[in-house]
Amino acid sequence: MKKIFLLIFGFLSIISCSKKSGHKDKTDIVERIFPILEPNRYNVAFLIMDGTYNTEFTAPFDIFQHTQYRKNIKAMNTFTVANTLKPITTFEGVRVLPDYDYTKDSIPQIDILVVPSAEHHLDTDLNDTLMLNFIKKVDKQALFITSHCDGAFVLAKAGLLDHVVSTTFPSDIDAYKKMFPNIKIKDSVLFVHDGKYITSAGGAKSFEAALHLCEHLYGKEIANSLARGLVIDWDLEAVPRFIPQ
Repeated sequence: MKKIFLLIFGFLSIISCSKKSGHKDKTDIVERIFPILEPNRYNVAFLIMDGTYNTEFTAPFDIFQHTQYRKNIKAMNTFTVANTLKPITTFEGVRVLPDYDYTKDSIPQIDILVVPSAEHHLDTDLNDTLMLNFIKKVDKQALFITSHCDGAFVLAKAGLLDHVVSTTFPSDIDAYKKMFPNIKIKDSVLFVHDGKYITSAGGAKSFEAALHLCEHLYGKEIANSLARGLVIDWDLEAVPRFIPQ
């Protein structure tokens, strides 16, 4: 009995010493898990930050992620990028763990960048030169740049919308015009698709802008299939939109 007591005491002492010395056991080690990016797909990055609004993030994410379950198309890899690897908290309080930190990581080639609206897209975020420079860098090679709601303010501040028509959240149209008086702005539409830039009114109508891009890439049948899978009534012709010829 005495021997058993000594063995237990010695074992506990070793654990105590290892912790005091800074040694970590396996439960203290957090392994970073990267998203699986399948080849021959479009890489779609979602730029998120504290204050991102749920719907402008999750609506296009749902649409684009579901392309992976459709056959005979070039589907989409979806992942998130932020200026940290720590959990970001959306405006509604949901915590999201970013896949990549654009300030430190080597980011995969981004074919489609999605900029959901965030709480400070009309003020402090527009002074974030690191973020704006990241967007400008992505723009050089991306096939499409999309924004939802006030994400258009960020794209405009980065200079991406200088020569195209764009839109934003309906009640922020006046602020958009005042802040960027030299760009062409369209109101009374749910989205604008001009060149490789798609800007949407946001909210639940972010689904429409995302479905439009899928119909543009894959055709009406695939877009209808994606809409049915999410129980969305989809008819592009019935959506108020502006697509310059």
